[in-house]
Amino acid sequence: MGSLGTVITAIITPFDADLKVDEEAFVALMHHLRDHGSDGIVVCGTTGEAATLTDEEHLGLVELAVRERPEGLTIIAGTGSNDTRHAVHLTERATELGVDAVLSVTPYYNRPNRRGIVAHFREVDRATDKPIVLYNIPSRTGTDMPNDLLAELAQLEHVTAVKQANNDNLALVDGLELYAGNDEIFARTLDLGGHGGILVASHVVGDEMARMVAEPERRAEIDASLRDVYAAMGVTTNPIPVKAAVEMIGLRAGGLRLPLVEASDEEKAEIRAALERHGLLSGAAS
Repeated sequence: MGSLGTVITAIITPFDADLKVDEEAFVALMHHLRDHGSDGIVVCGTTGEAATLTDEEHLGLVELAVRERPEGLTIIAGTGSNDTRHAVHLTERATELGVDAVLSVTPYYNRPNRRGIVAHFREVDRATDKPIVLYNIPSRTGTDMPNDLLAELAQLEHVTAVKQANNDNLALVDGLELYAGNDEIFARTLDLGGHGGILVASHVVGDEMARMVAEPERRAEIDASLRDVYAAMGVTTNPIPVKAAVEMIGLRAGGLRLPLVEASDEEKAEIRAALERHGLLSGAAS
């Protein structure tokens, strides 16, 4: 079991009708996740629409999560940025607010070279005494951190884990706990001896994903049964599908801030069909 948990959900940020942060819905969702398989959450990550949150909203959600956390739920704050000074600031503040760890993504868009990546994470490492989870997601950042670079970064004092969202790089790295960054490699990560996953489908099938940890002899069977849900959560850009799914199972998610737009009717139909096949819409608005 990973020190931060095994089924860690990258929690959405619910919005109200005016697209303001819906704190009540956020707290309710935290409790729902804890009751349905999650033992940790990432607040203000990609799935939490961190890109369109102000720093005040971002840190306010982190503070709320720490204050209202259900018992046994670890809180990991997304604090990454492509501006090292900004990443350091968010990391320092999240640390002060009492998170269990921070998630720090490879700087995006400006695409630093290897020396720049190392220098960036060295500054982030100095900004906290909490565990740092590196986040490798080249499909969004434009830069891949190969496993030998991850091993180099593991030498930093507080870097303890990696969320690996490059399926082709999935491997154990000396000095790092390995977390699946995509739902479809969660089972493979566990089979490799990894520590868990930072997941999206766990918003709706968290109990089943937790069973993949608790029942390794049935892991492949459970994983195969969830493939349609994974596909539905990827029918368009995250977090558009998962917000639609959360609403369908009867919880408040609200809309999305531009440039993200809500799922189309065709996309919603695919999401709804997957949830229906798993009996998740019984008694819920669909």
